[in-house]
Amino acid sequence: MKAMIIGCGIGGPTVAMALAQAGIESVIYEAYDTTADGIGSFLNIASNGLDALRVLGAHKAVMAAGIPTPHMVMWSGTGKRLGQVENGLRLDDGTVSHTIQRPDFYRIVRDEAAARGIPIEYGKRLVALRETTDDVTAIFADGSTATADLLIAADGVHSTTRKLLDPAAPGPRYSGLLSMGGVVSDPKFTGEPGVYNMIFGKKAFFGYSVAESGQTWWFANLPMAQEPSREALANTDWKQALIEEFACDNNDSAEIVRRGSVELALPVYDLPPIPTWHRGRAVLTGDAAHATSPSSGQGASLAIEDGLILAKCLRDLPDHTAAFQRFEQLRRARAERVVEFSRKISNSKAAGPVARVFRDLMMPIFLKKAANAESLAWLYRHHIDWTSPQI
Repeated sequence: MKAMIIGCGIGGPTVAMALAQAGIESVIYEAYDTTADGIGSFLNIASNGLDALRVLGAHKAVMAAGIPTPHMVMWSGTGKRLGQVENGLRLDDGTVSHTIQRPDFYRIVRDEAAARGIPIEYGKRLVALRETTDDVTAIFADGSTATADLLIAADGVHSTTRKLLDPAAPGPRYSGLLSMGGVVSDPKFTGEPGVYNMIFGKKAFFGYSVAESGQTWWFANLPMAQEPSREALANTDWKQALIEEFACDNNDSAEIVRRGSVELALPVYDLPPIPTWHRGRAVLTGDAAHATSPSSGQGASLAIEDGLILAKCLRDLPDHTAAFQRFEQLRRARAERVVEFSRKISNSKAAGPVARVFRDLMMPIFLKKAANAESLAWLYRHHIDWTSPQI
């Protein structure tokens, strides 16, 4: 069996490694002409994602490049401490969730896939599919084609494959938030390493963590009811906009932004439930099937889990049809639950004046009752046993 994988972000290389571990060859086809080195801010790789990477033998390099961040402390814009919650749950060997720069994460999984002999071809933008009873052919924008037994999509929230499988499928929905981030190297800003400080400001949301190196890794979510045009995204002075939004908060948010740079603002999307995860010899994985907003810190982890489960299904079931069906049965409910969980968190970041007061009053109670280790075990304790048959 041989598979084509569409997309070389985080999901593409990890699903390729999982397939290789199941004895299935694959080639990764990336739409862009060049690698994504240096692109993106940082992301959370939760304990369940690290557990999945451990099955692939790829977790150590990721952890070495990141910073352990096992806790989150919530603050109001007035400076009131609202409470603390675990950022993931410790694995059996003590491993905790890590925060890593996305370019580093991308480079590690891409290079690891290449080191395992998985070819990656660039400048291959998918435009059409052609299927027979025996195989599937991908047609690329440059006129070239590729044929394999299966096609696995890992092409993200704006997936072309999803549109080809079901032109009527709902597309990404804008969350009402813009996301920005940066790194500040300034000894003035100190804090306890390993803690995410999450600040529900009066006008925008701010999060930061201090690495042992002294660097402050920060991100901001700016509520904006209407999604900005590409021109507005490219031409607005977002640094000044954030400074103005955080000026009335009783913390260092505005000053941290002032001392760094803001190069890019991106709309935050998620994906409503879609009817079609697979058709014929093609299947969707990761954000192509169930994109979640970054608020849950689960996007990368879900994609890695998908790769492992899909590879097990293809390894253990008699044909691709049965494998795809079982994959969807095992993954849909969990993925859609995470999407909805994350959407609720995003909505709390964009609360209006009245809702903001209510949120700040109720959050300490909520954190004690609904955001404790036991209640979040479904999210973070998800373990995939590679050796057990997937039936």
